[in-house]
Amino acid sequence: MKLVQLISAIADEAAGPSYSVVRLCESLIACGHEVTLAALDWAPMTSPPSFLKPFPLGLGPRRLGRSPALNRWLRAQAASRKVDLLHNHGLWMMPNVYPGRVAQQSRVPLVVSPRGMLSAWALRSGSPIKRVFWPTVQRPALVATFCFHATAESEYRDIRQLGFRQPVVVLPNGVDIPELMPRRSATARTLLFLSRVHPTKGLDMLLSAWAALHLRFPDWQLKVVGSGSQRYLANLQRLAGELRLERIEFRGPLYGREKWQAYAQANLFVLPTHSENFGMSVAEALAAGTPAIVTKGAPWQELSSREAGWWIDIGVDPLVAGLERAMSLPASDLNARGLRGRAWMEQEFSWTRVARKMSATYEWVVKGGEAPNWVRSE
Repeated sequence: MKLVQLISAIADEAAGPSYSVVRLCESLIACGHEVTLAALDWAPMTSPPSFLKPFPLGLGPRRLGRSPALNRWLRAQAASRKVDLLHNHGLWMMPNVYPGRVAQQSRVPLVVSPRGMLSAWALRSGSPIKRVFWPTVQRPALVATFCFHATAESEYRDIRQLGFRQPVVVLPNGVDIPELMPRRSATARTLLFLSRVHPTKGLDMLLSAWAALHLRFPDWQLKVVGSGSQRYLANLQRLAGELRLERIEFRGPLYGREKWQAYAQANLFVLPTHSENFGMSVAEALAAGTPAIVTKGAPWQELSSREAGWWIDIGVDPLVAGLERAMSLPASDLNARGLRGRAWMEQEFSWTRVARKMSATYEWVVKGGEAPNWVRSE
């Protein structure tokens, strides 16, 4: 099929959708589909994917991402019947509004992946503009959606709680499985946070938890890896100073092999997030063989049942208790949990598996018939 995937931008490599949407496109191409990824020409890229079609920003606030050129191209594609299906990823910017308007005026079906942007936390936080943008612009653009895509059961519930009755395909992101790197033996054991440095991620709770633990676990160090606003990063560093934290390192984002090395060299991964539709960093840590401790703001409840990590309540006290339990374990126990997590990722989260299921979903959307068993209509 001829597919158009849409996302506001992919230049920010630290953001989960920038990775997952590109890898979905690559995996769909491997399945034999013709894929174009439409996105804003937000920032220079050293090696953009061959299937990317960038569009310039138009006049107006940058945060809205207005692009008349993208709008015209999308309408022309639909009018000429050169596309079988549109798949929009994300909300709150005009590239996420144009597909809904085009779908309303054409026969091209639309699939929408909210990418966590319909959670209660996401709707409450962020710009006050959302309160106006949602009822007047974004929600009307979702009316023509044929099918939503949720990466977890929690996101499915978010969609239903907002009153959308369209079918929902519940299908996780895939994850690349790197070669298993040997874990370095070191005097200090490492607790790793690797994600966006953003208030949603609960880093203030992590620093408060570390304040309760760092003196009791002198053989552990905390590494905070990721990109974010300089203002927020400065606030975190100031908090770390006020709490007199020891053995804590803040550093910028890591990509490629350096990122995988950071996962592999850590003894434990932590994501104390308030809200996450999937949590690519959790899947990556597990794929690298590192166990994870994750709050219930992310849909990783199987961490506990699979003995690959811990799924804990949101808050400083549960985080302290969970980290204390995990950090008290011998390295051999943590390594075993990490290997169980890696096997889990290999079995259920490969990109080949995800692309085949998404392909079957597209076939059903375009041609009809019986829905795949991962599509929910209730």
